[in-house]
Amino acid sequence: MTTPASRPRTYEVRTYGCQMNAHDSERISGLLEDAGYVRVSDATTPDVVVFNTCAVRENADNRLYGNLGHLHPVKKANPGMQIAVGGCLAQKDKGEITKRAPWVDVVFGTHNIGSLPVLLERARHNSEAQVEILESLEVFPSTLPTRRESTYAGWVSISVGCNNTCTFCIVPSLRGTEKDRRPGDILAEVRALVDAGALEVTLLGQNVNSYGVEFGDRYAFGKLLRACGGIDGLERVRFTSPHPKDFTDDVIAAMAETPNVCHSLHMPLQSGSDAVLKAMRRSYRRERYLGIIDKVRAAMPDAAITTDIIVGFPGETEADFLDTLEVVRAARFSSAFTFQYSIRPGTPAATMPDQVPKAVVQDRYDRLIATLEDISWDENKKLVGQTVEVLVAVGEGRKDGRTGRLSGRARDGRLVHFAGDATMRPGDIVHTTITYAAPHHLNADGPVLSHRRTRAGDAWAAQQAAPRPAGVPLGLPTIGAPPPTPAPAGACG
Repeated sequence: MTTPASRPRTYEVRTYGCQMNAHDSERISGLLEDAGYVRVSDATTPDVVVFNTCAVRENADNRLYGNLGHLHPVKKANPGMQIAVGGCLAQKDKGEITKRAPWVDVVFGTHNIGSLPVLLERARHNSEAQVEILESLEVFPSTLPTRRESTYAGWVSISVGCNNTCTFCIVPSLRGTEKDRRPGDILAEVRALVDAGALEVTLLGQNVNSYGVEFGDRYAFGKLLRACGGIDGLERVRFTSPHPKDFTDDVIAAMAETPNVCHSLHMPLQSGSDAVLKAMRRSYRRERYLGIIDKVRAAMPDAAITTDIIVGFPGETEADFLDTLEVVRAARFSSAFTFQYSIRPGTPAATMPDQVPKAVVQDRYDRLIATLEDISWDENKKLVGQTVEVLVAVGEGRKDGRTGRLSGRARDGRLVHFAGDATMRPGDIVHTTITYAAPHHLNADGPVLSHRRTRAGDAWAAQQAAPRPAGVPLGLPTIGAPPPTPAPAGACG
C-alpha cells in the first residue's frame, strides 16, 4: 500500500483487555492523530494497524498471533502497510513477537506508548522492525495526546502499576510498581473532560484505594472522591478497581456523602476460601471482605456491588469452592467477571502443585455461573416498578436496532434498555420506570417520565458533523464467559 502524497496515512487500533488498555488506546489514537494520521473508515484497509494487547488470559497469545496471521496476506497485498503491537503481551514477549511474526513492524511496551509514531517512522525509513521495550515508565500516560472515544463519559488514570504480589497475576511485572499522579493534575484532567461535555468520569488504577502511597497519604483516595464532588457539571463519578486490603472507612463515607459519586462498587473477591486467598497472596480473608460489603450496604443500601472471581486456582478443593459459593450468596453481587484459572508463565502460581483438572474447573465454573445468575436476577427483580435515572449511551444495546429501544446505564451501573425516541441523544439524561428484569439487564418499556437535554448530548450531536466512532460502552461487569469480542473489563484488583 503506497499512500498517495495527497492524503494522510490512516490507522486502526484494536484493543484487548481491561479499561486501562482501553484508555491507553485513546492515548495511542491521540498520538497518531497528533502525528498526522487519521482514523480509517470502515470500508478501507488502514495504513497502520495497532494491536493493544492483554496478557491476563491463557489464550491471549493465541489470539494475537492468530490475528497477526490473518493480517499477513493483507499486508503482502498492500505494500507500505505497517503493523504495530503494544500493551501487556508486547511487554512480556518483547522480541519474540517479531520472531514469530516477522511481518510486524513495531513492538512497543506499556511504558513507552509515546514512542509509537517515531518507531513507525523509523521502521519505514530503515525497512526493518523496531522493538523498544522500556522497563520503567517513560512519561505518565496522561501527559500524552488523547482521542477520547466518548463525549459523555471518560476515563482518568490516577495511578499506573501495582505494588501487590498476587501469585496469579502477571500485571505488576508488565506495568511496574505503583506511580501516583498528583491530585491537582487529576482534577485538572477531570475538569477538562467536563468542559468538553462529559457528565461521567471513571477514575482508573490497578489499585485505586492505595492511591497516595507515593506521597504518604493513606486517605488520599477518599479526599480525591470528595474533591470530584466540587467540580461543577460532573454528575457521575465511578472508580475501578479497589483492593479489599486497602479499603478504608473514609472511602465508604466519601462515596455516601459526595452526591455525584455513584453507589456502585467493583471490588474483586477472587475466592471465598481463606486457604486459597492465602495461596493467592491476597492480603485479606473472607470475614474482612464481607465486613466491607456490610459497611458499604449500611451506608448505601442501594449500592450495586460487582466483583471478580477465579475458579480452579491450584490446590482449590471442593470445600474451598463451596466457601466461594457461600460468600457469593452472602455478598449478593449484582454482576461479576468470572474466570477459569489458567497458567500464566512468569507467575508463582504457574509452578504450584495440585493444578486442578480442566473438567473439574469447568464443572465448578458452571455451578458458579448458575449461582451468580440466580442472585443477580433476584437483585434486579427488586428494581421492577422503581424509577431510575439513565445516562443515554451508544453501543450498549446490541439489539436496540431490532427492538426500537435505546440503552444506557443507571447510576448504580446497571444496564437499562428503555423505550426512547430520536430526540434522546447519547449523553442526555432520562428518568424511566423499570418494567422487567433479567439477570444481566433491566427493561423499561413504559413512557419515559422525563428527558433532560445536556451539554454531553450537545457535544455528541456536534461530533456527528465530523463522523468518528460514536462512543464506547460504559463497560461494567456481566456474569459468565467473556463475549467473543473483547469489551473493556475491570482493572486488576
